[in-house]
Amino acid sequence: MADGERTRERRERRREQRGRPRQPSVAPGGLETQAYKPLADGDIRRIHEASLTVLERTGVQIEPSEAREILLDAGARLDGDRVLIPRAMVEDALAKACNQFVLPGRSEQHDMVMGGNRVYMGTGGAAVKVMELDGRVREARLPDIARIGKLVDALENIHFYLRPVEPTELPNEVLDVNKTYAAVANTSKHVMVSAYTVQSAREVIEMASMIAGSKEAYEERPFVSFTSCWTVSPLRYAPETVEVLLELIRQNVPVVLSSAPQSGATAPAALAGTLVQINAEELSGIVLVNLVRPGARVLMGYVPSVADMRTGSFSSGSPEFALMNAAAAQMAHFYNIPIYNSSSLTDSKLPDVQAGYEKGISAATAALAGTNYIHHSAGFLESMLCVAYEQYVIDDEINGSVMRMVRGIEVTDETLCVEEIDSVCRGEGHYLGSDYTLELMNTEYYYPHTGDRQRRADWERAGQLDMRERARHKARYLLETHEPERIDPRVDAAIRARFDIRLPEELAGIV
Repeated sequence: MADGERTRERRERRREQRGRPRQPSVAPGGLETQAYKPLADGDIRRIHEASLTVLERTGVQIEPSEAREILLDAGARLDGDRVLIPRAMVEDALAKACNQFVLPGRSEQHDMVMGGNRVYMGTGGAAVKVMELDGRVREARLPDIARIGKLVDALENIHFYLRPVEPTELPNEVLDVNKTYAAVANTSKHVMVSAYTVQSAREVIEMASMIAGSKEAYEERPFVSFTSCWTVSPLRYAPETVEVLLELIRQNVPVVLSSAPQSGATAPAALAGTLVQINAEELSGIVLVNLVRPGARVLMGYVPSVADMRTGSFSSGSPEFALMNAAAAQMAHFYNIPIYNSSSLTDSKLPDVQAGYEKGISAATAALAGTNYIHHSAGFLESMLCVAYEQYVIDDEINGSVMRMVRGIEVTDETLCVEEIDSVCRGEGHYLGSDYTLELMNTEYYYPHTGDRQRRADWERAGQLDMRERARHKARYLLETHEPERIDPRVDAAIRARFDIRLPEELAGIV
């Protein structure tokens, strides 16, 4: 076959391929990986066995309560104020545990499948301070949840919205329902919240059911889920929070079992020891919830962190933080239970070089280890005390790059490019101008939306802005122009009639 005829055939195949459906994003959420494994297989087994020993020998401190009685009635043993959980109870719970479920968005395009090695990255935390776009730092307020929700809704590589701040102006009795409303009203992505009392959990579920159309519709598509910090490390249950956890499990809504010990402070200084302790805490939670509702939709919420041994202070930007969160993903994969953990925290007070490298390391390791639900991946500064509006834009770009790494390299007969190489090397065109290059330029490569790749002269003519200032411009633009999918006005009116909603109507898109 003549060279010219081969070239024509290749072009025809390329034209056919260009008509095929393409991925909506170069690096969408839900990609699968387990490319980074800080623990060897034998290490995972040893941590598992040590955790079972801790539960049998040391157990969990639980005050007289329903949770204690549930465990004792199932075969646990009481030793003073500690409940000792035998291996057989853990094994039985693991056999019953839910291995996969969906965390829906209010819009179906944002549904997330929890399980396996699928990776999603989103917000998190409970910061008490906010850095405005002019650099001022102030106390967090309810409108911040609405405005950050609007940013999250617009940013492609932030896949879910876990309320990021604690409004300082609200009384506790209206706090949970208002945080949830402000979030849901400003994004159609999945929303995760907390509840401090059984009553507030019921109110949030009632409001979510009103938006869904009924309690049954909400249970079918729970676009609002909960995180429950039910333990106080080391190995102690928080009485009020456990009551809320049991209520949520009985209400059949998805819940995170969040445990957050610090190596050297509330857990052993040895990283392996911290993993044993947090794993024991998580396994005790798996036992409890599966006694209440076998197959309950829960995520194992490993959030191990580190204390700086020189000062005793919380250090969120450390490499050890990144290591342990990646290792925690391996433990959850070992149990085949969905996992929630952390990345992208920093000890820096500004969106600066320190913030960038600390966030990038932990974002990449958690994602490449195959964590399902990576919270804290956007917005945070100052060891979780502060969020910054421009930081969400910067972290969205970091997440996009990380998800491109998660996607990996597709090796097919087509991508091996044997014919393409032969064609170019024989003088039939060049790579930069080939049809195949044009086809792949928007599907193979991730391009920064805020990072700069211009020549210096062009950058200088554009104002010599650094990434932080460009991110501020983008954040302002999105806050001014992006319009999320809003709650139906009639439903919104019913919610405001039923609950003491403090968010101004204009921040919910009502007027």
